[in-house]
Amino acid sequence: MDQNLFPVIDPAATGRNIQRLRKANGLSVRDLQSYFGFEDPQAIYRWQWGRSLPSVDNLYALSILLHVSMNEILVPQPSIPNIKEKTADMAVFSVLVNQVAQNIVQGFSFHDLFEVIVVILKDQFIRADDIKAPCPTCRRITKCNF
Repeated sequence: MDQNLFPVIDPAATGRNIQRLRKANGLSVRDLQSYFGFEDPQAIYRWQWGRSLPSVDNLYALSILLHVSMNEILVPQPSIPNIKEKTADMAVFSVLVNQVAQNIVQGFSFHDLFEVIVVILKDQFIRADDIKAPCPTCRRITKCNF
């Protein structure tokens, strides 16, 4: 995923948020259509599907209707990690290096070490999909049967 140097709104996530807030307030798409004076509900659906965003005026009116601030409606895209996140990544890397070093001393094979690395990384990341590196020898993603 490309990361932005400045804050950017995520239209799809914002649309899902608009739909969630609308439902939480017991409002239908037709209710929003009537509130904004639209002839048809397509603009509301485009917002909810992330195909477009409300204008600033409509966003302000929507925030009043939904009893939230405009910032509570908008969902930003992830940005460049800050220094805290980089420090956390270094901490994970440090744990990984220490675990590998301990296992080398214990006489583990390369394939066993690879499995240990994958387990440690899976424990540190929210999604296992973040780990896609195959074993350099047998090319399997997880357990190596070499």
